[in-house]
Amino acid sequence: MSSGTRRYLALCFPFLGPDRLARAIRMGEERPGFTPDDPFALVEKVKGAIRLAAVNRVALGLGLAPGLSLADARARFPGIGVADLDPRADAAWLERIADGCDRYTPMVALDPPDGLILDISGCAHLFGGEAGLRDDLLVRLKRLGMEVRSALADTPDAAHALARHAAQTLEMLPVEALELDGEETVGLRRAGLKRIGDLEARPSQVIAARFGEAASDRLDRIARGRDIRITARRPEPALFLERRFAEPIGRTEDALAAIGQLVEAAARRMEEAHRGGRRFEAQLFRTDGLVRSLRIETGLPVRDVALVMRLFNERLDALADPIDPGFGFDLVRLSVPRFEALSPLQLPLEGGAVAEGELAQLLDRLSTRLGRNRVRRLGPQDSHIPEQACFAFPAVEAGSMGDWSQPEPEEPPLRPTHLFDPPQPIEVVAGVPDGPPQRFRWRRELHEVTLAEGPERIGALWWKRADNGGVARDYYRVEDRHGRRFWLFRHGLYGREAKPVWYIHGLFA
Repeated sequence: MSSGTRRYLALCFPFLGPDRLARAIRMGEERPGFTPDDPFALVEKVKGAIRLAAVNRVALGLGLAPGLSLADARARFPGIGVADLDPRADAAWLERIADGCDRYTPMVALDPPDGLILDISGCAHLFGGEAGLRDDLLVRLKRLGMEVRSALADTPDAAHALARHAAQTLEMLPVEALELDGEETVGLRRAGLKRIGDLEARPSQVIAARFGEAASDRLDRIARGRDIRITARRPEPALFLERRFAEPIGRTEDALAAIGQLVEAAARRMEEAHRGGRRFEAQLFRTDGLVRSLRIETGLPVRDVALVMRLFNERLDALADPIDPGFGFDLVRLSVPRFEALSPLQLPLEGGAVAEGELAQLLDRLSTRLGRNRVRRLGPQDSHIPEQACFAFPAVEAGSMGDWSQPEPEEPPLRPTHLFDPPQPIEVVAGVPDGPPQRFRWRRELHEVTLAEGPERIGALWWKRADNGGVARDYYRVEDRHGRRFWLFRHGLYGREAKPVWYIHGLFA
């Protein structure tokens, strides 16, 4: 194999849904009324009829196949077990299998609806060669109860075709491996071209002219070495470290200690680069092929080992589903997806930087324990519509979100400290139709206005009629006789709208 040749391993799970359900039954997670060893089918409704969408190996041996109506299937075999097709659960299970494949290569791509493709270039020697890597992977998949077809090739499309059609060589692949439209496939067969080998000797121009550009393109990608490289599910991290165990470790505490050792090694690497990490991911690979992940984030770049491990412990304590080591973990990996510059902290006499760092650590701990999107902060947004002038985002996200507008020195704030969303309707009495309010009723209480400033007119976004209802607003800052300050607005102008409506939009401190 030349140094420039890449190698791909394709996996196809012909019984993905049934195998997933069978495993769930064995684990006690599903109780559909039949055993994993019984013939059963997954069904879905198609044009008003219930049809078999997938069958297990036993049902297939009885002559039942996808596409058959449930009535016909029961007529042939009355005792067949039936469960609803669950595409989301199947897709999630395929993702979990892909997570487990990360132990072999970071370049893992989904091949929906029931396959994976691994770019194993430069990785196979770690497992004793391509055969050793594939055998190790197939053993783990068998432990999960998954039936799988696999194939190795120089391009992902070739590996995909070989695995899907269980062919030994590219020449023996049927023309259906080109995955063309039905009419084009029928045209190939009518022309006597039944296998990929029948097409290889013919020039691409001839194939394209007679059967379409798609046929020529697919042939190039499968049989003529055109490599359209896969896009991995996850970008390659800036740093990743791992530790393998000759004997699997069965306690979560031991796995956490191994994570701590990897964090220390990562901290030394980051210190040499004068960098820090804002996101850390620990993966615990079980011997049966499954993997559990622990992810943490920080608001500022860090390389403090104690801080990172405290967050990992927080994350572990917050898990609703405790980590099950199964038969043990044989690989622990730590990834730092991205580095950021980590400059020394300036420590002013008043301790401002220290307070900022402590606040960031508090936000990190709360976000780790409660969830990334549960702890949020507000940032300014460029909009003159008041309720759209800010937005909420996770508190651990980094970067400046812009500066808040500040009032002139010695001037009162232009915007209230508390904003109602949506604004609350009020009853107003004004001296003149377009004048400021003299009194208003809000929440059954009457307020006499002693001071009023305005109006500040905010027009509608004419290119978005939904915003502001397409009507201008006149805002007033008012103070009642008890010294309480309110932000009111009239929605609409007299003479233009039938009846302008008043609202209270905020409260000043």
